[in-house]
Amino acid sequence: MKLQKHVSRKAKSGDDYFKWEVILSKEAVKKAGFKEGEELKEEVTKKGILLKKK
Repeated sequence: MKLQKHVSRKAKSGDDYFKWEVILSKEAVKKAGFKEGEELKEEVTKKGILLKKK
């Protein structure tokens, strides 16, 4: 699993706006029952981030 940061757009003011992507293994996606393009929701706790189907 990997966390990546990408510039999503550059404002006229010179500020950069970023989006974050979590790269999951094929096995993790299959085990979780996720499908490509499916909407997910996150639950943030002190221990980490949990991804769930919407």
